[in-house]
Amino acid sequence: MPGIDESLLEAMRLPGARGALVVDWISGLALGAVGEAPGGDAEATAAETAELARLALESPTLAPGAEGDENGDENGEATVEDLILTTADAYQLLRLVVTPFDSTVFMYLWLDRRDGNLALARIRLAEMADRLVLG
Repeated sequence: MPGIDESLLEAMRLPGARGALVVDWISGLALGAVGEAPGGDAEATAAETAELARLALESPTLAPGAEGDENGDENGEATVEDLILTTADAYQLLRLVVTPFDSTVFMYLWLDRRDGNLALARIRLAEMADRLVLG
């Protein structure tokens, strides 16, 4: 079971990967970072993407069925799996890490649009998030 550093290095092996982070969406802090970050500042990227994740997870419109649990429904299933933001030259993918305890972590991947494969990145990031060991 890989930890944060191993997961980030695995994410960077995806075609077109420019940077990757593991972020706590409550505090906005990067728990790990590798590669580049949009604007050149990994901490700013962590804080800004955490705000985006928090808005999506706490929204009754975007995450229906949360019923008081910001990242899961009554069966413990995530109501939001991932968020995808596209720009003219990149994809930014946020994948929530679901754990048996109250996880507030997501993996972030910055992917070059020319060289990257969004479908592949989404599948692989989901696999990485499922295997990620926190702590």
